[in-house]
Amino acid sequence: MDAIEKLSRDDRITVRRAGAPDPEGECVVYWMQRAQRATDNPALDVAIRVGNELKKPVVVFLAPVPFYPRANLRHYHFLAEGVPDIAEGLSARGAGFVLRPYPDHSLLKFCQEVRPAMVIGDENPMREPERWRLKVASMIRVPLWTVDADTVVPTKLLLKEQFAARTIRPRIHALLPRFLARPKNLKAQVRWAPPARLHSLLPYDDLMAGWKLDRSVQPVPAWRGGSRQGLRILREFVSQRLADYPESRNCPEQHGTSRLSPYLHFGHVGPLTVALAVQRSDAPARAKDAFLEQVIVRRELAINFVRFNPAYDSMECLEPWAQRSLSEHARDRRTVIYSEKELEQGRTHDPLWNAAQKQMVLAGWMHNYLRMYWAKKILEWSPSVALAYQRAVQLNDRYELDGRDPNGYAGIAWALVGKHDRAWPERPVYGKIRYMSLASTGRKFDSRRYIEQIAQLEARSHVQ
Repeated sequence: MDAIEKLSRDDRITVRRAGAPDPEGECVVYWMQRAQRATDNPALDVAIRVGNELKKPVVVFLAPVPFYPRANLRHYHFLAEGVPDIAEGLSARGAGFVLRPYPDHSLLKFCQEVRPAMVIGDENPMREPERWRLKVASMIRVPLWTVDADTVVPTKLLLKEQFAARTIRPRIHALLPRFLARPKNLKAQVRWAPPARLHSLLPYDDLMAGWKLDRSVQPVPAWRGGSRQGLRILREFVSQRLADYPESRNCPEQHGTSRLSPYLHFGHVGPLTVALAVQRSDAPARAKDAFLEQVIVRRELAINFVRFNPAYDSMECLEPWAQRSLSEHARDRRTVIYSEKELEQGRTHDPLWNAAQKQMVLAGWMHNYLRMYWAKKILEWSPSVALAYQRAVQLNDRYELDGRDPNGYAGIAWALVGKHDRAWPERPVYGKIRYMSLASTGRKFDSRRYIEQIAQLEARSHVQ
């Protein structure tokens, strides 16, 4: 027990319900939610360490539900494609796996069936899953720990919301030597033998059968979920595109980014795996530094923002300087105002914005450089900042495979209300929020080629 007590003080662990493990418990349950993978998963590692210390098996419980805010068939299809990889990886590590989608998704009911000694969960800074954790902690009868499994540096070590990249960067860099290390991926010493009475969906079954959910946003054939596919994309990026990353990352027509954001969002690939693959590559140091800045510093700035700012998905998250400036320009005349439907369908006077919106709708993904421009124009073309913010969040979360994610909310906050940015020269509508124009943005890459690429994508989608 001393080893378990010591482990509870680990920087990644939050004790939600304290106490000693139940000596009569038959297993350790890992409640998998955000970190949907079997390797480079600190929450699974903690569950296996506890199980090995108690000499009990580990069983992973995954229970998708159809009512996550703004999620639809596109998102659930991608999630489901990752389930076979989870099952295979857990088997290799000696852990059991029980898949129970809605309406059989109750963790508390599952715990009554398997009688755990304790429960380990993974953390998620988003409002909805945090509410689930608080509810479970108030009702469960055994210890509950949650583990920060999707950052390189544990978020709680940063203590509070950070103002900008320049304030979080030195804090993260100071801690990196402790956490940027290869995961051990321990194996469970006692294999899970499920009771005969226990039922579980098979990994290849349709977990969405009978669900009432939004099926109007269809899956994207060009993307396939799962750890195996995510790792393949990572290898291709490191070997073929990383060396040119500093020059090509802001060129949407060159596909110079990693395209790993959906896999990081669903937890099919861990950020530590990505960072180590980049760090150990033979790419130029400047390329590695540029990418690690994005996947560690910028990504964890976004997670820090969502964890410590409860207004992360509304304009109320803005800083005082932005509040004053936007208020002063609230009544500024907009040269054009578009309806929500016109925006969703990409029917504006701006061909670059239309192409970016159509890429998001048709491909489930938008290049990060264009996401900034896309959001800023929604501010310019909406009657108010509040409505612009609402529209940007709804469109991003509805169509992006990596929607409903800290990165998306931080990006929208940066673009619309200057979060993590500074005050810029004042202009109508924007106030002191950084401005981006079609002319200046379009000159920084081959925008004509990009628009042609999206037109071809749209033509193919109509044929299909």
